[in-house]
Amino acid sequence: MKKIIVLLMLLPTLLTGCTNGNGIDSSNQTSTKNISEWTYQSGDKPVKIINHDNPTTIKESEFKYSHINYGGLDKLQRTKAVTAYLTKNNLGHSNTRTRQIWRPTGWHNQPKYIDGTRVIPQNRGHLIAYTVTFNLNNKGQEQVGELGSIDNPYNLFTQTEFSNQQTMTQVEQKVRTALAQNKKVIYKVEPIFRGNELMARGVWVQALTTDGSMKFNRYLFNVQDRIKFDYATGRSVVDYKLRVPAVENQATYYKHAYHPKYRH
Repeated sequence: MKKIIVLLMLLPTLLTGCTNGNGIDSSNQTSTKNISEWTYQSGDKPVKIINHDNPTTIKESEFKYSHINYGGLDKLQRTKAVTAYLTKNNLGHSNTRTRQIWRPTGWHNQPKYIDGTRVIPQNRGHLIAYTVTFNLNNKGQEQVGELGSIDNPYNLFTQTEFSNQQTMTQVEQKVRTALAQNKKVIYKVEPIFRGNELMARGVWVQALTTDGSMKFNRYLFNVQDRIKFDYATGRSVVDYKLRVPAVENQATYYKHAYHPKYRH
């Protein structure tokens, strides 16, 4: 009888994989639905590694030619998953960037003041980084001379400044580095919404090169230090009790970035 009780207590963990505040999810059965139930707790790591960093929904054999599959918008106008098949030809430079006017769902970007410092809590986050979408049009098809997916509704979502400029920057740099080395990269990015909420709780990022030299599978919580978001609307308030640890080695990523003036 005791064995049965123990098994019943372990069943949720066995079904969903081991997740914890240290940023590890050991399951290879992770799905959009169960990720959407993950809730960030103050002090947790802002990045969760999934399946030991091995992608679960993309394969090397899927790469045929350079293009992007945009998932479009759902009935609430929220951006859906995007999968990009990229080569070195898709790398571009930030000095061609134009103004963005599209407002993704959950966009309420009123400045906040924390200890007297003005903070912009939200960014327009690109699912597929603008600097790796050159020579592809807004439908994701090859078109020589196109200057990147900048103000494309299918490629934008409301992202915190921290998630956009720190945790997302790290995974994007891995993709850019691989492309600069003339690798072929499959890169899938999916904003994760809970129910009918308009602001994503986080973003699920997966990538691999066709030669197997680079890969990752991670969930980036859409959070900001000392700012609490209402994900149903995207509105936010200052909350000094909510702490998000800084990203390790972030200075290294900015120092070696190909596009130092780029903010996606």
